Amino acid sequence: MLRACAIYFGKGWEKHLPLVEFSYNNSYHASIKAAPFKELYDRKCRSPVCWAEVGDTQLTGPEIIHETTEKIVLIRQHLQTVRDRQRSYVNIRQKPLEFQNGDRVMLKISPRKGIIRFGKRGKLNPRYIGPVAYKLKLPEEL
Repeated sequence: MLRACAIYFGKGWEKHLPLVEFSYNNSYHASIKAAPFKELYDRKCRSPVCWAEVGDTQLTGPEIIHETTEKIVLIRQHLQTVRDRQRSYVNIRQKPLEFQNGDRVMLKISPRKGIIRFGKRGKLNPRYIGPVAYKLKLPEEL
């Protein structure tokens, strides 16, 4: 995500890091179902316009606020584009599993205590056994 912004902003990309961080921390993340800053501090983050250092001679006029807002929107669009691209890469590799009658499958061995061990212990213990064939007892409602 940072690479996409660095490519877009060119040589002055490091000047835009606070805006990129602001956009990332205030964007909705599906994994936590909220924005990271909101989840961490239980409030919204202040705008980067207020982040100027005490010694800076920046004027906070309407032009700067408008320019900063435009850059934040642009960065959010880039972040969304990168997320969509990464999601498309994952979705290509994921295929739904379909089994036919007579197919043989591998069974995952549960790592819990009290389960039958298959000769070895610890890291060398097999994770799967098989291939095996088995029958399922399905409820009659299906």
